[in-house]
Amino acid sequence: MHPWFRQPVPRFRDRREAGRLLAERLNRYAGRPEVRVLGLPRGGVVVAYEVARALGAPLDVFVVRKLGVPGHEELAMGAIGSGGVRVLNREVVEGLGIPEEVIAEVVAREREELARRERLFRGGRPPLEVADKTVILVDDGLATGATMRAAVAALTAMEPAWLVVAVPTAPPSVAQEFERLVDEVVFLITPEPFYGVGFWYDDFSQTTNEEVVGLLRAAAAPTGEGEEE
Repeated sequence: MHPWFRQPVPRFRDRREAGRLLAERLNRYAGRPEVRVLGLPRGGVVVAYEVARALGAPLDVFVVRKLGVPGHEELAMGAIGSGGVRVLNREVVEGLGIPEEVIAEVVAREREELARRERLFRGGRPPLEVADKTVILVDDGLATGATMRAAVAALTAMEPAWLVVAVPTAPPSVAQEFERLVDEVVFLITPEPFYGVGFWYDDFSQTTNEEVVGLLRAAAAPTGEGEEE
């Protein structure tokens, strides 16, 4: 084979198709009562909905907020997640000498935003219990992996028995990183060059808050009535 010839990498029609394909790779978890599927908002919830439906597992949204260093918000000093968990990157905090009162101020601000989003998405339903459960954490794709890293840190602090990161696409280097962070990873395609998550979808239109709310409501209903297609 000539070095410039590469087998074409398949693209996903949309997030729903990606979720169904991901579920096929996760079918060993089907019908297991300890399994929980969590989607990162917003697009990850669409993928997670299809995974949860195929596996017969409960679905929830997992909201995570990175704690940015004041004045350098792109640098994360930690994260907070659903369930009230807080994790700090001690290397960043101690290396920059960030005082506790500054951390507390950032945490309070981000907790307010996290609580607002949880109220919006869940509509009053309590979060799923994840301690001692098998948790499958889903997004629609990873570019840098920063949000997923924060979510993994927050979820790990909640002590699931087994944590799986399941994502349709990511760059090879990012996919390899998560192999060291969780118990299992499932990536459908890890193309190089990557170009960006949206490149690997025919339809990567923005997921709305209303779609997320509708899918979570449908998943919580006994027979899935009210699902938004």
